[in-house]
Amino acid sequence: MPEGASGTRSLPIGSIALWIVRVALAAEFLYSGYLLFAGGHTEQTFAEIGLGQWLRYVTGVLEVGGAVGLLIPRLGGPAALLLAGVMVGASVTELFILTGGGPVLPLILLIACATLAWFRQDQTRALLGIEPPLDDDEHC
Repeated sequence: MPEGASGTRSLPIGSIALWIVRVALAAEFLYSGYLLFAGGHTEQTFAEIGLGQWLRYVTGVLEVGGAVGLLIPRLGGPAALLLAGVMVGASVTELFILTGGGPVLPLILLIACATLAWFRQDQTRALLGIEPPLDDDEHC
C-alpha cells in the first residue's frame, strides 16, 4: 500500500466504507440484543411467535455475539453471514407469523449483512479452511 506523508499506510475507500458498515451494523445488533434481554415488548413479540421465550434469548445471544464478531477483523465475514441468517428468520417471521409489524428493517439488515458477508467471504473461507474458487485463467 502506498505510504502517506506521515509514513502511515492509507486505507482504500472501500475498506473504510466496509468498516463504517461493520460498526453501524454492530451498533444496531448490540442495541437489538440488549432489547431482547431487557424484555418488555420483545417478550410479547416472542409470545406471539409461539415458540417460547428461549428463542428470544437465543436470538439475543446470536445478535450480540454477531455484533462483537463484526468488530473483530478475522471474524467480520462469518459474523455477517451469521447475522444474515438471523435476519432471514426475522424477515420470514415478520412476513408470515407476526401481525402489525413489518419486514422492512429485517430485510434492510439482511441485505446489509449479506453484502458485507459477500465482500468478506475471504475471511469466512479462511476460517473454515475452504480454498477460494479458481479464476478462469487458473483452469489452464
